[in-house]
Amino acid sequence: MLRYILRRLLIAVPTLFIIVTASFFLMRAAPGSPFEMGRKLPPDIMKNVEAKYGMDRPLVVQYLNYLGDVATGDFGPSLKYTGKTVTDFIKEGFPTSLRIGVSALTLATIIGVLLGVVAALRHNRWPDYSATAVAILGICIPTFVTAPLLVLLFSVKLGWLPIAGLTAGLKSYILPVVVLALPLVAVISRLTRAGMIETLNSNYIRTARAKGLPERTVILRHALKTALLPLVSYLGPACAAIITGSLVVEKIFGVPGLGKSFILGALQRDYTVVMGVVILYATLILALNLIADVIQALLDPRVRLT
Repeated sequence: MLRYILRRLLIAVPTLFIIVTASFFLMRAAPGSPFEMGRKLPPDIMKNVEAKYGMDRPLVVQYLNYLGDVATGDFGPSLKYTGKTVTDFIKEGFPTSLRIGVSALTLATIIGVLLGVVAALRHNRWPDYSATAVAILGICIPTFVTAPLLVLLFSVKLGWLPIAGLTAGLKSYILPVVVLALPLVAVISRLTRAGMIETLNSNYIRTARAKGLPERTVILRHALKTALLPLVSYLGPACAAIITGSLVVEKIFGVPGLGKSFILGALQRDYTVVMGVVILYATLILALNLIADVIQALLDPRVRLT
């Protein structure tokens, strides 16, 4: 196990290096400048501003300097907000995105697994068809459609929940969490259903039933653990994506999370902010994929990580 983890970490380092390199040169290739602010600056002022941020140097030198800073955990200053660094944006936005993301992931996992198990146990019956319909709707309808509809119903019509912002306490989190969870519920329920159907038809489940074990024990202690293996692999990147924040959901609900900083940085050509969020996202994906593989090995003794 230790050798496997070390080998994955050795692979993760060059992968992260490629992501940092691609992000740097793609952002620099984008048209426009973060210093223009809708109007062109005089050449002398532009030179002074670029010199302040080291952007007057050759591109290769800028790249090497950026690599050195990232290696020490310094993502650099924001190019649009004086006195603020990329780390400041991450510290401000990431906790909010983390709370919403973890809540949405927990809710989606509980509901999705429950729907998937019920659909598998009632295969080709109305519970299975109902769960399938819910999953199809969750996958097909994008968040930028479900979010305004839920706001219209629960905020405008019924007045139960706030429209946007996080000023109303826990109530402010309900709509963003639900909107983020809906697509995940659909995917998780389908994965659980497929895994349960395959597991329930396996030989060891038939043996467990032939021994006279209660159906509840067969499902919870034997079938469910194996059926959730595909779900564990999926939750790695899904967890990273949802924790770093949904761009659309945070924008619609006015949530001051990491997604909002990413959108503003992209619109304002704030190179360092965009690259910092991309690097954080990539690091989370690599780390959570590794954790998912280890958990999968612990759940399934047939998997050997060497």
